[in-house]
Amino acid sequence: MGTKITGVGSYIPTGVARNDQFEKHNFFTEDGKNFAHENTVIIEKFKAITGISERRYIKEEYNTSDIAFFAAEKAIENAGIDRETLDYIIVANNYGDVKYGSHQSDNVPSIASRVKHLLKIKNPNCVGYDLMFGCPGWVEAMITAHAYIKSGMATKCLVIGAEALSRVVDQHDRDSMIYSDGAGATVVEATNDDSAGFLAHKSVTFAYDEAHFIYFGESNNQELTDARRYIKMYGRKIYNFALSNVPEAMKDCMEKSGVPITDLKKVFIHQANEKMDEAIINRFYKLYDMEAPEGVMPMTIDKLGNSSVATVPTLYDLVLNNKLEGHSISKGDVVMFASVGAGMNINAIVYKV
Repeated sequence: MGTKITGVGSYIPTGVARNDQFEKHNFFTEDGKNFAHENTVIIEKFKAITGISERRYIKEEYNTSDIAFFAAEKAIENAGIDRETLDYIIVANNYGDVKYGSHQSDNVPSIASRVKHLLKIKNPNCVGYDLMFGCPGWVEAMITAHAYIKSGMATKCLVIGAEALSRVVDQHDRDSMIYSDGAGATVVEATNDDSAGFLAHKSVTFAYDEAHFIYFGESNNQELTDARRYIKMYGRKIYNFALSNVPEAMKDCMEKSGVPITDLKKVFIHQANEKMDEAIINRFYKLYDMEAPEGVMPMTIDKLGNSSVATVPTLYDLVLNNKLEGHSISKGDVVMFASVGAGMNINAIVYKV
């Protein structure tokens, strides 16, 4: 029994935050000091490194569960399935619902339960739960759904990656410019068709020294007296870690698939940082003594920013439906999904469309 994607959908928020909107922010270093440069210089350097010129934020009245539901509806419609036949709803996220203006993360009930409620699914045998795996969460949720199907525990799963990082960023931290909001969803089903579906997967966790490279911490503005915590990261450590470990994990996954590297059409990699992703893909192909083929790595980070678990499924939806200029895939193409993030976790899937 194999596993294939039968439906895709995504939700891209309508709120656009351009880089120039950060010019009036008061940015501080980790130890609460002022930067030597003006914000315009900070923003220019940020754009050069990350490739981000704008990002998307959800409306004040929406939460992570809402945008997860929006993406789920599209995936279910695209798959043409009866939602009551779903065995599992797995939602990858990391912060739950954080209402606008609040500082508290709300994970009770789970985002998956909230999505099931919004989908109006009555079947109690449709089990919903959340998966927290950092930015690679959607890829890991796909691997989990595949395991359920391979074991015979399920025949149909809804897998969602959704996050509203705009609700958990420190406005006094220049890293806040990286993060955005979004949601992507897929329906995966059991299949006896060996001409398409999952070919291989790989997951690893490095936590001996790397567990706290991404963490929750206080604001860089030390004059604030509230106890709120924000998403924080050691960017240089993450960059070096990713370049040292992600290409090897991708190669391991590719080797397990039995597919020659020359047959790989696209790599849908987590949209974390443009320079980092380019370095990863170049190192990956160098492991095969090759140059990375032109156009092998679609990118959306310039306009959509880093929406964590939502970046990969959103990217796949856009390319599959010919909504990203210069990129397309067809039935029979071999692609890879890959991600790296908090934990530190890395994973990859080789998949035949």
